[in-house]
Amino acid sequence: MIKVNQIEKNYGKFHLNCTMEVPDGCVTGLIGENGAGKSTVFKAIENLIFLDGGSIEVFGKPHTELNAKDREQIAIVLSDATFSNVYTIKDVARIMGSVYPDFDKKKFMGLVERFRLPKNQKVKEFSTGMKAKLKLFLALCHKARLLILDEPTAGMDVVARDEVLTLLREYMEEDEHRSILISSHISGDLEGFCDEIYMIHEGKIILHEDTDQLLGTYGVLKMTEEQYRKIDHSHLLRRRKEIYGYSCLTDEIHYYAENYPGITVEKGSIDEIIMLMVKGEAV
Repeated sequence: MIKVNQIEKNYGKFHLNCTMEVPDGCVTGLIGENGAGKSTVFKAIENLIFLDGGSIEVFGKPHTELNAKDREQIAIVLSDATFSNVYTIKDVARIMGSVYPDFDKKKFMGLVERFRLPKNQKVKEFSTGMKAKLKLFLALCHKARLLILDEPTAGMDVVARDEVLTLLREYMEEDEHRSILISSHISGDLEGFCDEIYMIHEGKIILHEDTDQLLGTYGVLKMTEEQYRKIDHSHLLRRRKEIYGYSCLTDEIHYYAENYPGITVEKGSIDEIIMLMVKGEAV
């Protein structure tokens, strides 16, 4: 669905160099701390910025050569996108209907009712969470094959985030050839939703893994300095010095659990994996 091949973009001291892929029929997550390059990747895919190198394909075509029909198959939710302050939801629905021939106004207004968004209130008066919902509802209502979602649940409480993820699961279940590329600083949202995850740090992909593999075989080992010196380092990815000794990230948690009963072995959450990949040092 999307192939990003060694794209480069320079902004002063920031340098993006990224390769990744979004397969057909899959949900792909892009995670990383603020400023890591997530939004830059999304804008590059949408051809909103010029690249300094590399290439991007969408639907098997160079992303700069997509025609109007191709673009109708893509729905974008960018974290910094805004609506005109003078519009109401009814105005937005009318405009979307004129831009996208397949825009499902009935479905859109049904979502507005379900999530209790005010139809006659101007968008400028909406909360951050309400604006995020509105952008997502628009993306879901013109029968796109590809969703590109940059922080779609930003500003929402835990209940609203769960409802939104349910909507996205329903979207994927409707057609096996649909795909989603999604980023979120709330890693728990991605753990139970994405098929695979890329981690970006300082403009570079530092980890790519199937989500089940990531959560099933990656983990955190906690040990004294003496245990660290004696342990097999071949499956250690990163380490961090602690008061008690070291915490280490591994992609073979079962190997250490079976062979080193004296150390503490914990299954790592995505947050813990991010922390050790970013803040830890090479072994």
